[in-house]
Amino acid sequence: MSPESQARAEAQAQAMLAEMPLNELRQARGLSQKMLAEVLQVQQPSIAKLERRTDMYLSTLRSHIEAMGGELEVIARFPDGAVRISNFSSLDREQAS
Repeated sequence: MSPESQARAEAQAQAMLAEMPLNELRQARGLSQKMLAEVLQVQQPSIAKLERRTDMYLSTLRSHIEAMGGELEVIARFPDGAVRISNFSSLDREQAS
């Protein structure tokens, strides 16, 4: 492939990796539903159900992401810039208490 084609392919691959559903993210992290269920102390069918949901509590999503070794941030994007929503950082303090 030409250098231009390689650059386009790399950019396309990075764009695909930057956005994916939860089940693909879990798989990309090398985790099975069973492994994630053990970390979250739930049954495997609960993980399957959660991965199909289109609406959930942020605390549920945060637990899921943290069980995969990540950190959830909520960012609002506007034409003039992005803002990290900090309301949810209080969850860390409450859970630590």
